[in-house]
Amino acid sequence: MISAHETGAARPSANGELFGHPRGLTVLFTTEMWERFSYYGMASLLVLYLVNYLLLPSHVEQVIGYHAVKSGLESIFGPLAPQPLASQIYGFYAGFAYLLPILGGYLADRVFGQRRMAIIGAVLMAAGHFMMMFEALLFFALGVLVLGMGAFKPNVSTQVGSLYAPDDARRMRAYSIYYFGINIGAFLAPLVAGTLGGEVGWHYGFGAAGVGMLISLAIYLAGLRHLPADEVRHAKVAVTEVAPFTARERVAIGGLLAVFALTSFFWATYEQQGNTLMLWAETFTDRRIDLGFWRGEIPTTWFLALNPLMIFVFTPILIKLWAAQARTGTEMSTIGKLALAFLLVGLANLVMVAAAMTLGPSGKASPLWLVAYFVIVTIGELHLGPVGLALVSRLAPARVLSLMMGLWLAASFPGEILGGWLGGFWSRMDKPQFFVMIAAIAIVAGLAVYALKPVVRSVFDEDRP
Repeated sequence: MISAHETGAARPSANGELFGHPRGLTVLFTTEMWERFSYYGMASLLVLYLVNYLLLPSHVEQVIGYHAVKSGLESIFGPLAPQPLASQIYGFYAGFAYLLPILGGYLADRVFGQRRMAIIGAVLMAAGHFMMMFEALLFFALGVLVLGMGAFKPNVSTQVGSLYAPDDARRMRAYSIYYFGINIGAFLAPLVAGTLGGEVGWHYGFGAAGVGMLISLAIYLAGLRHLPADEVRHAKVAVTEVAPFTARERVAIGGLLAVFALTSFFWATYEQQGNTLMLWAETFTDRRIDLGFWRGEIPTTWFLALNPLMIFVFTPILIKLWAAQARTGTEMSTIGKLALAFLLVGLANLVMVAAAMTLGPSGKASPLWLVAYFVIVTIGELHLGPVGLALVSRLAPARVLSLMMGLWLAASFPGEILGGWLGGFWSRMDKPQFFVMIAAIAIVAGLAVYALKPVVRSVFDEDRP
């Protein structure tokens, strides 16, 4: 594991501390917050934009490469109506956005360093969001966005861990704080970019996402002096490159890869909230509100703000709970936390089964069902997202740290592709059956994760229960 001494990382005493953490954490927190604002701002609009506007006959002919992309997808998945096609496009976009961090992490470790790759990625992402404002450039814009995310994501996440020595107890809390920043951006995104796109014009929403990415880039550049340096890591890699991995490192890498593979099923089920859950909110949720002095409808994209809102509520609770359990030796093991994340996503979808079974004559369900869904799925997410980031940062050998971080993010690639394919069943299945299918996948995968515990416990958790 990389220490602050080995990487040349700025140590807290050198850069000063803010709220008990290095100032670099604040820089990375706000950088990632605005990057997530841009990503989720665009993602909150994408499926609705495609289904309700761009894939309609009067508009789709303008999209460069549309027929080639549609033919390619239909050669794999069969004929695709607009809704299944939109789900597939969403799945492939999100999937490649999390696959390319493998390349971004590799290039950072071997060629450019984390800083340069993060800057390159931010520039590409800003360009991609502004390209989304032009209907004809849809697929070019999505391509530029995934290249940018591949360069940006693994290298900003890696720098968080590099601010701390491997035995620093603040590391897990730092990733939870970092994850909190991610979700501030995710909370604001559907409220700002989603509202602009849905209520004013699609292109205004995409433009707002581009502005958010420019803010992210500006913050990162302004805070570079507080971040870990790359050059010493290159020197370290050069010295240790020929040395074989130790037995413990091999077990750690194997265990991480097994977790990565199973995590794909988590993302396939979890990411339905940006895909089919948006269609549920639009079509099957009673969004009317009557305050007496004002009547109207809740914008569909606002429901995506529930997930980050719940993260604000539950993150400090879980951090305090885990800290208290750690002091008494009763904290759940890492594998236990990861498995619980899957089971909670399954439970959240079972809630939606109940919602689908209670649709009234109007075909509309109470929005409280979605609130319950997001409460449960958010608690699940908090047992996987920051826990996984901290796990990779702690266990991955120094010479492949960014690559392993990229692989953690890339676990979303098959998950998003599978999620897009599963989303294609939305218009062909009864809604209770659809949610049962999603729940079953999450629960079975969670049980498989827990089955890894006897194999990886020695390096993942030492003697923890």
